[in-house]
Amino acid sequence: MGVVEEAHNVKVIGSGKTTMVLGHGFGTDQSVWKHLVPYLIDDYRVVLYDNMGSGPTNPDYFDFERYATLEGYAYDLLAILEELQIDSCIYLGHSLSSMTGVVASIFRPDLFSKLILLSASPRFINSDEYYGGFEKEDIDQLCQAMESNYKSWIDGFAPLVIGGDMDSVAVQEFSRTLFNMRPDISLSVFRTIFTFDLRHFLSRVTVPCHIIQSSKDLAVPVAVSEYIHRNLGGKSIVEVISTEGHLPQLSAPEVTVPVLLRHISHNHQLSQ
Repeated sequence: MGVVEEAHNVKVIGSGKTTMVLGHGFGTDQSVWKHLVPYLIDDYRVVLYDNMGSGPTNPDYFDFERYATLEGYAYDLLAILEELQIDSCIYLGHSLSSMTGVVASIFRPDLFSKLILLSASPRFINSDEYYGGFEKEDIDQLCQAMESNYKSWIDGFAPLVIGGDMDSVAVQEFSRTLFNMRPDISLSVFRTIFTFDLRHFLSRVTVPCHIIQSSKDLAVPVAVSEYIHRNLGGKSIVEVISTEGHLPQLSAPEVTVPVLLRHISHNHQLSQ
């Protein structure tokens, strides 16, 4: 196993001619795909990895400066593809990793046959003529809460993001993976995500994109998926699914997994 593979806990499973790469979002790790992976391994070569800074990775490898921008994550993804000698893949990214795929595809469009963007947002903060869902003050308050008591912040944040109560299995799972992150790293990643503005990247994307979004997501309003669709440089399609929460692959797999499988295996009618 190569250095990059080991650092990101890369797992390659399944057998198929087409390679499928799965990237997870903030506060989770590759286990967030556990409901989807069993349906892929017969037809695809599946690559799973952990973002640097997530619980299962070595916190000593987390470079605060490198991961202050999305380019750091995009270069990691490209390094994984290079080390595995992958020259083409379907990339499914959730939340943070959906935008990682967007940036990586601009650097190396030849490596991606299509991008599937689940719960994606190029900007979370509202601005003139753009509704991202949050005011800057909201983000500042969340960061202060993280700094003052990380455990109690998780207890409040996880149910809101999942769209369930503390007794739900999905909320407990998300709480577990959030708690596995070192608090200072978690705060740094959170701040990076919730203050970035990647809207200017969208027009440079030429790889076909499938945008999938919960109909009710506290973190990403439906208007954001339409914004991405309108502003991408290449062909794209949007599907809003009747799920609640930012991690539908975890909280509503019975609805989400069939939709993801359909977008992975078919190209649908993409529009420019």
